[in-house]
Amino acid sequence: MKVTTAALPLLPLCQRFLPGLPGMPGLPAVPGLPELASLPGRLTGLSLNLLKASALEAAILAGHLLLYPSGIIQERRASAPAAPPDPADPHHSPATPRLPTPDHPPVVLLHGFIDNRSVFLFLRRSLAQHGRHQVESLNYSPLTCDIRTAAELLGRHIEEICERTGSERVDVVGHSLGGLIGRYYVQRLGGDQRVRTLVTLGTPHSGTRVIPLANAHPIVRQMRPGSAVLDELALPAAGCRTQFVSFWSDLDQVMDPLETACLDHADLAVQNVRVSGVGHLALPVHPAVATGIRQALDAIETEPGKRSGGLTVA
Repeated sequence: MKVTTAALPLLPLCQRFLPGLPGMPGLPAVPGLPELASLPGRLTGLSLNLLKASALEAAILAGHLLLYPSGIIQERRASAPAAPPDPADPHHSPATPRLPTPDHPPVVLLHGFIDNRSVFLFLRRSLAQHGRHQVESLNYSPLTCDIRTAAELLGRHIEEICERTGSERVDVVGHSLGGLIGRYYVQRLGGDQRVRTLVTLGTPHSGTRVIPLANAHPIVRQMRPGSAVLDELALPAAGCRTQFVSFWSDLDQVMDPLETACLDHADLAVQNVRVSGVGHLALPVHPAVATGIRQALDAIETEPGKRSGGLTVA
């Protein structure tokens, strides 16, 4: 009972990461509060998960700080190789190279706030090892102050990729703010004609309240609940052709509330995937998440407006 008593001051923090603790809305009242008997064990399990996730976040942050300089400059765009001439095609001239038809559409990676393309080093390697060789990252300036402006830049970037590769559509993976930029392009700028699948990792789809002092930056204010940008994204999007897959973590320190990283929109085909025991920075780095992303990109498209059941990545 001493452990339980000592843990009571931590309940507000624990309630955020462990739904169902005493004091949470909707918890059935039980005479004598027997649920407190299991509280020490539950808090111990929670603290271990938090400790592991925090240690992983610290390690990833340290590594990312080392890699950050390598991702400041926009990556070089490699020209797509020409396909060999087809003698059976009478309209094909050997002097006129033709772009090959890829097995998979190109993948565009979008980093989060105050970040750059170096965060996707391991994800790019994972995608390439499993047959996705056309993977490109878009760096937007940390001075960007408007999600709409970044979405327009993304649109121009995707048009250039499609023209260069001969692909009609692309897949997009966005971490945190990058997911909102991709979503704005799809929903508000006609990007659903170009984006086959949009995967978001820890993206505040309905706004996050974490770190109020960060409101000094305009783009952070756009990620707050009730912002004009989020209100636009909540508008009807009938006929949207893009498939959405939203990865959210039960230990994401940047999402407040945690469920804000789940996408809920009546007009969108969405699959929300719960990630267990992984922090915000680890989402684009964790091997299990990379596997989930590959599976999402390879999945058969569902009917427009249909929402798939929840999955868990551990």
